[in-house]
Amino acid sequence: MITLYGFPSSRSLRAAWTLEELGLEYEYRSIDMMAGEGQGEAHLARHPDGKVPVLEDGELVLFESLAICRYLAERYGEASGLLPDSLVERAKVDQWTSFVISELEQPLWTQGKHKFALPGERRVPAVLPTAAWEFQRALAALQRRFNGDDWLVGGRFTLADVFMGHTLSWAVRFKNRLPLELEAYRERCMSRPALARAAEREKVAND
Repeated sequence: MITLYGFPSSRSLRAAWTLEELGLEYEYRSIDMMAGEGQGEAHLARHPDGKVPVLEDGELVLFESLAICRYLAERYGEASGLLPDSLVERAKVDQWTSFVISELEQPLWTQGKHKFALPGERRVPAVLPTAAWEFQRALAALQRRFNGDDWLVGGRFTLADVFMGHTLSWAVRFKNRLPLELEAYRERCMSRPALARAAEREKVAND
């Protein structure tokens, strides 16, 4: 039995989205991060820093959204196309997911931490303009290679698009500007039925 531990508006949505794209049966268990449940003994046994997502698949306990999604696609996604058959195209999926996490997501998470995630006394509003600039710089780098009129790898939806679409939606939520072409791409990602199912699973689990 696969179990996903998550919390709304977090990276756990990527894992739920991947599970839904793969058509897998799983249980979604909510960890109330706002109430401090992540720091409880039970969850710290799953994740050393008490964060989400965490995936349990039999004896395997796995944290970090990229590791989780890559594992799921590798183990269960042979026919899904989330990971291409070609070694070269799989490398390109890894290239783009790494770019998302290291370049695009980091300035967004800086914004998130200093707007709401950190305790009030730890927030430094002065860093927000720099983080916004860093994001726009990474966005310009993305545009030099990808204009948004297709999927990122091989002309079909892959794990790279899960990560890119989710992260660009964080950008919009944090009031960063997207070029029209990338906004259209983001909307195509967000229109995936699997994402709607994943969001509903999160909502029901947290009601």
